[in-house]
Amino acid sequence: MIEFGHSTHVGLRREHNEDTYYADADLGLWLVADGMGGHEHGEVASSIARDTLVQQIGQGTPLVRAIQIADEEIIRHSTRRSEALPMGTTVAVLRLGGETDFEVAWVGDSRVYLWNQTLRQVSQDHSYVQELIDQGAITSEQARRHPHRNVVTQALGVTDPQSLRVESVRGRLEAGMQLLLCSDGLTEEVDDAQIAAILARTDLSAQECVDHLILAALEGGGSDNVTVILVRRR
Repeated sequence: MIEFGHSTHVGLRREHNEDTYYADADLGLWLVADGMGGHEHGEVASSIARDTLVQQIGQGTPLVRAIQIADEEIIRHSTRRSEALPMGTTVAVLRLGGETDFEVAWVGDSRVYLWNQTLRQVSQDHSYVQELIDQGAITSEQARRHPHRNVVTQALGVTDPQSLRVESVRGRLEAGMQLLLCSDGLTEEVDDAQIAAILARTDLSAQECVDHLILAALEGGGSDNVTVILVRRR
């Protein structure tokens, strides 16, 4: 049995919510998209990504290809606008097939975590600070405070399509496991240890876990829009 919770919040410092999400157990699709480019740009980009993915997955398009098509749609929409402002979005997507098989795919720094008694980040950020971590130049803890921690190196609608890296991972969601999708509004304010402590609580429903995570992000400063989806197999 699949149980899931989902929510989004504008945060405490932004006027508009450029995050978009989708959660549908019947389609077996959950996604978080964090738009960038300012009001009426970021939220348009994330909405196009969501709508295109829902349509493509509904038609049976493979997940990675569906994300590439979403990228093409955002670029097509952007070129029709008179403003020169860029329009882009990160995306983290979960596709469930059958009872236990799953595939996750992502572009940017929206994340996917797997909980199986311990917390593990499945996705790897497409970000400037992640590149520094990979090079051994800074630690993960230093990355949390780095002045360029919000700079992404890959995003739909912004990265040259020839250079776009849609990464994916497959696995099995066994009983007791949980998959968490979130925008960086959560991970900016809440560290992995706090996230793990909330997901470990057996007295909370999936929706209550989501609500606690968003509250923790707001208590941590709420510097950005925050979107959280939690999918668990009971």
